[in-house]
Amino acid sequence: MSRPRTDGPARLLAVVYAIFALSAGARSAFQIATDFGAAPLAYSLSAVAAIVYLLAAACFWRPSARSWRLAVAALVLELAGVVLVGALSLAAPDLFPEATVWSRFGSGYGFVPLALPVLGLAWLMRPATRAEFAATGP
Repeated sequence: MSRPRTDGPARLLAVVYAIFALSAGARSAFQIATDFGAAPLAYSLSAVAAIVYLLAAACFWRPSARSWRLAVAALVLELAGVVLVGALSLAAPDLFPEATVWSRFGSGYGFVPLALPVLGLAWLMRPATRAEFAATGP
């Protein structure tokens, strides 16, 4: 049986998302545990980002029709979060006294948080990708 073509890109996306989940999760856990009162919104949003990244990593790691739908939802949520928090962090910086993963459109992470959902969604929306995820099971 041949490997599905989703293995390469799906595995790469899974690894990158897992690294971001670990990074954002560790950072937010430390900040929440040590200084939550300083920036509760920022620290909570970083924790939410970590959860979204973890969900996306799991979806890319085990492709299926269900994981395709969950990945699309997670990446749309991520992109909306990056755009909303990025814009708010520039327009109303007092809302974010400390940076989140998504602050300033992910500038603290080399803008990867902005580029990653765009690239992931572009790949997921390819008819071939969708068909391959559907062919791997429910």
